[in-house]
Amino acid sequence: MFRQLALSYALFISVTAAPLKSGGKSSDSYVSKGMVAFGVLPSNARDSTGTTIGGFGSAIAIKRGSWTKSVDGKSYSGSFIVQPDRGYNVDKTVDYQGRQHELAFTLSPYMDSTPLSFYDAQKTLSVTYKSTKLYTERQGKATTGLDALDVRPASDGDPIMPVPSINQKNCLTLDDESLVLNSDGRYGDEYGAYIYKFNPDGGLNLVIQPPQAVIPRINGVVNFTSQVNPDSGRGPNKGFESMTASPKGTKLYAMLQAALIQDGGSNKDGDDYVRLFEWDVSSAKPSLTGEWVVPLPQTKKGKTITQNEIHYLDGKKFLVLTRDGKGNGDKETESKYKSIDYFDISGATNIANSKYDAVNEGVAPNGELHGKVAPAAYTPFLSMIDIDQLSRFGLHNGGNVDSTLIDGKWESLALAPALDPQNPDDYFLFTASDNDFITLDGTMAGQPYSASYGSNVDSQFMVFRVTLPGLPAGSVAQSIV
Repeated sequence: MFRQLALSYALFISVTAAPLKSGGKSSDSYVSKGMVAFGVLPSNARDSTGTTIGGFGSAIAIKRGSWTKSVDGKSYSGSFIVQPDRGYNVDKTVDYQGRQHELAFTLSPYMDSTPLSFYDAQKTLSVTYKSTKLYTERQGKATTGLDALDVRPASDGDPIMPVPSINQKNCLTLDDESLVLNSDGRYGDEYGAYIYKFNPDGGLNLVIQPPQAVIPRINGVVNFTSQVNPDSGRGPNKGFESMTASPKGTKLYAMLQAALIQDGGSNKDGDDYVRLFEWDVSSAKPSLTGEWVVPLPQTKKGKTITQNEIHYLDGKKFLVLTRDGKGNGDKETESKYKSIDYFDISGATNIANSKYDAVNEGVAPNGELHGKVAPAAYTPFLSMIDIDQLSRFGLHNGGNVDSTLIDGKWESLALAPALDPQNPDDYFLFTASDNDFITLDGTMAGQPYSASYGSNVDSQFMVFRVTLPGLPAGSVAQSIV
């Protein structure tokens, strides 16, 4: 299960603008034809274990072989494989076993400009829970979401591993934030930040450890906790938020959510340079073959906007979802920036296996990129908070907290071909929200809970129709067949 994610009409929206740092300019003619569908899964939904279904917008993929177009051409159907993060942990981390869910969906694209009611809007993307698969690690032990306060020594081919306690809770700690599906399976984690390959039955198969520069250390000692800033390495809860793969599944890409501490990651005014990694996973022993610096957008006040998902386009260009966390689920309801953009590494410097991969080595100390290192070119593309698009589906940005308020946290991308002979470069771009398991009627680790937020936050889906010329013919279809 290795994720490779995602008719003409007169509805277009303009390309968004944002202040950027970039290694160059792009001339691609990518076009958004607007939002075409919206869906919801209620916040109090349960999986087959009786646990609240939530947080799964952290990672979604279209199940291979499931994407089909109806005979009349009016609708599409398929299944999402979705992956929650580490459970409801607003007050503290919990003993939540890692898992993935399968959700069946039917997409009925809506292209008219006449606004739908919020009720009718949900008919454009109907989503139904089907099943759950739990993750286990070595010796068949359940994984956990508890904070990684200890380190398991390397053994039997595994590197050192994050665990809650060697003596009392010696099981792998996961914060599942990214997912790739293929003939085998991998996903990225924020505690490590590591990449794990799981067998079809959910059992751990392989662990990929990133370069030593990424491993968090405090006073020179490895420390995987998510509670405090380390002295170097990935910041807390800022690990491999994003992952994607080439259509054949031989190249695996993972990107950190924010800059490493030694790259300015402890300063929100200077943490805009993040690292993208590439591994060759065509053999039993993955090898690091690429590493590039990607600049992230900033607010007008100079604060970096973190990224939450990437998606492979052609090996040089990648979609990237960047956003603030404002909206439903946050104390501030009006979002200023939620955007699906793209970046190009064609002119960027490959720093893989260089001095920058060593312990505490920074490629952008204090947020200042070394002069000999060229970053990727970053280009704004599609705004997720365009008021005209939201209003067509009965949604709003800002104002009162209710079910029609757009969620604050969006963390996933999936791409599927429109299968339109007249528009062969058209695709449907899916994204889902991470509702942080916020519900007034929840169950976690066998115990009932009512979220302190004070209201329900349903999991939301948005679908856009986009034109992406220049992608290798059939590559997107190949990734999900």
